[in-house]
Amino acid sequence: MVFTSPVERATPNRLADERDALTQQLDFHRATLLLKLEGLDDEQLRRPMTASGLSLLGLVKHLAETEHGWFLKIYAGLPEPDLFPTDDSDPEAEFRAGPDETTDAIVAQYLRTNERARAVVAAGNLDDIVTTPWGAEVNLRAILIHLVQETARHNGHADLIREALDGRTGH
Repeated sequence: MVFTSPVERATPNRLADERDALTQQLDFHRATLLLKLEGLDDEQLRRPMTASGLSLLGLVKHLAETEHGWFLKIYAGLPEPDLFPTDDSDPEAEFRAGPDETTDAIVAQYLRTNERARAVVAAGNLDDIVTTPWGAEVNLRAILIHLVQETARHNGHADLIREALDGRTGH
């Protein structure tokens, strides 16, 4: 069975205010990531395409964990465990889909995390300051900018992986 993205990608409003501009850009890049998976089967989605074992599905898994960490644990202060715990012997495991992790489950977790993050951001103030576990102060604005950058950067990785898999470029 091939993957079909469950989300529609909307073009961000180029005249939006700051909050809407940031959240719309993040949503655009979230949807773009899932478009990179369109039409591929499970084997292709989890196929390691780099020396470190990076795959398209691994990127989705990593970004789910990243949003969970920044929006829910750091900004909202929710005492939740990691979505995909790793240990010191394999700190990059969140970048790889395990044999017991299905495409549907990883994508569903990503979408749930996106929804929870949207709710946290909607209730927050861009100027709210929190302290990270490593002692840095950061506001919600900076977290949003970071997540836009992080997701867009990994979309570039997804572009390269997709092109290597089947020659498809763009989106």
